[in-house]
Amino acid sequence: MRIRDLAFADMDDAQRAVAEEAIAGKRGRVPAPLRAWLHSPELGRRAQKLGEFVRYDTSLPPALSELAILVTARHWTSHVEWYAHKRDALAAGIDPAVISAIAERCAPDFTDGTAKLVHDYTKVLLATGRVPDDLHAAAAGILGERGVVDLVGIAGYYSLVALTLNAFDIGLPDGETPELMS
Repeated sequence: MRIRDLAFADMDDAQRAVAEEAIAGKRGRVPAPLRAWLHSPELGRRAQKLGEFVRYDTSLPPALSELAILVTARHWTSHVEWYAHKRDALAAGIDPAVISAIAERCAPDFTDGTAKLVHDYTKVLLATGRVPDDLHAAAAGILGERGVVDLVGIAGYYSLVALTLNAFDIGLPDGETPELMS
C-alpha cells in the first residue's frame, strides 16, 4: 500500500469520527478506499456518505447497480473493487456468464434488455466521457431521469473508488489473487 494505513490509535479526532461514522452506517466497516481518504478527513466523510447512498439507496435495483459497478471496476481494472462487487453481483442474481464476459472485456449475452442498456450506457460513458443521444434516450425511457442520474452517479463514484484503490495500491485481502487481466 502506498499510503499509511491508519490504526484507530493513530487517527486524529476528525479521522476517527469519519471511520466511526462509516462503521456505524450501512456498511458496518471502514471500506477499502476510506483507508486512503482518511488522510483527508473531509473528503473521506463526504465520499463515504456518497458511497453509502450510491451503494444502497439509488432508484436502481441491486442487480443493475452491481452491473454498473462491475463495468466500472473492469474499465479501471480495479482488482479490489471487482473482488468486492463480484460477490454482490452474484448475490443480486447476475448471471456468472455475464460477469465472466465483462471480466474478459467481451460483450455479454444479456437475456434482460434493461441490464444490456445499463451495461452499454455505463461502458460507453466510461470509454468516451459522453453518451450518444439515442442511448441516453433509451436509458431515460426505461430507467427514468432519476434512474439515469443514479446510474451516472454510480459510475462516477465507483470511478473515484477504483482510482483511489489503484493510485494507493490498496491490495486484495491476503490469499486472494487478481481475477482481471490488464
